[in-house]
Amino acid sequence: MALKDTFYISHGSPTLSIDESLVARKFLQSWKKEVFPPRPTSILVISGHWDTAVPTVNVVDSTNDTIYDFYGFPKPTYQLKYPAPGAPHLAKRVKELLKEGGFSRVDEDKKRGLDHGAWVPLLLMYPEADIPVCQLSVQSNLDGTHHYNIGKALAPLKDEGVLIVGSGSAVHNLRALERHATVAAPWAVEFDNWLKEALLEGRYEDVNHYEQKAPHAKKAHPWPDHLYPLHVAVGAAGENSKAKLIHSSIDLGSLSYASYQFTSDVI
Repeated sequence: MALKDTFYISHGSPTLSIDESLVARKFLQSWKKEVFPPRPTSILVISGHWDTAVPTVNVVDSTNDTIYDFYGFPKPTYQLKYPAPGAPHLAKRVKELLKEGGFSRVDEDKKRGLDHGAWVPLLLMYPEADIPVCQLSVQSNLDGTHHYNIGKALAPLKDEGVLIVGSGSAVHNLRALERHATVAAPWAVEFDNWLKEALLEGRYEDVNHYEQKAPHAKKAHPWPDHLYPLHVAVGAAGENSKAKLIHSSIDLGSLSYASYQFTSDVI
């Protein structure tokens, strides 16, 4: 079954996996019922927590390991497992499409499982862990256009029933988080709103060059790794795709959980 949609999910903090008070948790738990009922053949996650010099896919023949790539969080977060099957055929297909799209080097990693940018949201979206999952890395040394072009190259996967999910955070500055904040920081709101308006208005080229176009761009993303998965999702949907804001909330003063759906205009 062909799919017309790609997604960008803000996965926020690892505590999303256990904290019932986070409204983003409830949003992701409603995924299959209210957001995206079709069952994909497999899932490709572009995670901001896997950063490599060149595009890299994890080629796992059996079950994906659960990677706890975070420190100092409550013990229950380290006891969770997401034993989704690997998707080696999808990994090979991703590599094939990227090479056809002009990316001369695409590496394979046969040992890496799923980092928390992948398994935390998937644990809530598809708790049965019965859909094969493949991960693709970002390249924070490159730019938004590079990642948009990765998405363009991967667009045919939608016709093969693959759900393409970019996982990051719409505003992500860990040094600016405030544990007891009761209101969102104005600079975070301004960036979040700019991103929303640019996406909903289809100004994808502005989003590709957000560093020059957006207010507080460097403060919202001191490093771009958590925004680049968005560019992949947009590119895979197509330049004339329609964006929809499917969730919006801010925690810890500036950590945005804004999430988007991109629907292709190609029938």
